[in-house]
Amino acid sequence: MGHPTQLGLQNATSPIMEELIAFHDHALMIIFLISSLVLYIMSLMLTTKLTHTSTMNAQEIEMIWTILPAIILIMIALPSLRILYMTDEFIMAYLTLKAIGHQWYWSYEYSDYEGLIFGSYIMPTYFLEPGEFRLLEVDNRTTLPMEADIRMLVSSHDVLHSWAVPSLGVKTDAIPGRLNQITLASMRPGLFYGQCSEICGSNHSFMPIVLEFIYFQDFEVWASYLYIVSL
Repeated sequence: MGHPTQLGLQNATSPIMEELIAFHDHALMIIFLISSLVLYIMSLMLTTKLTHTSTMNAQEIEMIWTILPAIILIMIALPSLRILYMTDEFIMAYLTLKAIGHQWYWSYEYSDYEGLIFGSYIMPTYFLEPGEFRLLEVDNRTTLPMEADIRMLVSSHDVLHSWAVPSLGVKTDAIPGRLNQITLASMRPGLFYGQCSEICGSNHSFMPIVLEFIYFQDFEVWASYLYIVSL
């Protein structure tokens, strides 16, 4: 999760987020080099009166400042398109989880486990335990297995919402009457926080998302226990 004075992105916990961070650094370096070159040329123009009489009519210069930007755009576009197709790639998922946005909480349904449905509300401040985060903790965490491909189906019951977890590199809109599908996976166990990223009303800021990734065998025990309890 984010922390005060943080300048970069959150630490990646999924392969997609690692690719996004690498592309961010790649594009940022190109922008830095272009900005440095432009600043250097501007400083030269302001500090010297030297001119070249044939610069304005030089065919070579025109070719360079036409071809070079095209090459730079290709260097940015190709990795971007690769990541775009990676985010839309759907493979055989181990688990299907359906998230439905409400005003102003999330409900989750484990489609592979009959009757495993619950709501996830923000935890009031006076119920917080030491070490829990205000405005980010919920009463029912969403438990998922690590190192497993999970298919998320996202929709809404009333207005537009957006289900987003930055450290996983996922963000998709929750639209009434429509199912949006994404794939997520975590390479390590832990708690990962997100929030609704679409202005959905007066309590928009109070729709946190908490995903708890645990080991595969522990997840099976947890799911079996909840299934027995629900009978």
